[in-house]
Amino acid sequence: MRHGKTINHLGRTKSHRDALMANMAVSLIKAKRIETTVAKAKALRKYVEPLLTKGKNDTTHSRRVVFSYLQDKEAIKELFGAIAVKIAERNGGYTRIIKLGQRQGDNAEMALIELVDFNENLLSAASETTETKAKRSRRGKSKKAEATAESAPEAAPAVEEAPAADASEEETKA
Repeated sequence: MRHGKTINHLGRTKSHRDALMANMAVSLIKAKRIETTVAKAKALRKYVEPLLTKGKNDTTHSRRVVFSYLQDKEAIKELFGAIAVKIAERNGGYTRIIKLGQRQGDNAEMALIELVDFNENLLSAASETTETKAKRSRRGKSKKAEATAESAPEAAPAVEEAPAADASEEETKA
């Protein structure tokens, strides 16, 4: 039984495991996302999340503590600079693990681990869905809504003229 065994040893000695985690953490901080096995990604999450939390408090002591783990000056600059600004208001959950499937050679489960606030595609998609979603009700339209709908077509042609002007400007630029 594995009661109380919180650390995944990854089949390595302590020194090898520490070097592996430090190397992967530096790569994650510099590249913002890395591809690895699921087991290593889960172990890396436990290793790097406390370091990211320390990065939010930019003091000499916290810089020295994080440097004792990572041993990379460029990663420290990145962590206490750009990353700390983006994760300042987030209370944990700085990383995301996305499972990718099986590796061809040895059938190992692969995963992508990334910093949550640096995935621009997901951030832009999330903001678009929240802005474009309109409120819907299950009730039918009220008489006030029908009255405003009847008056709206009169104002609609004025609105349609403005996009046509933008389209002609785009054609002249091309």
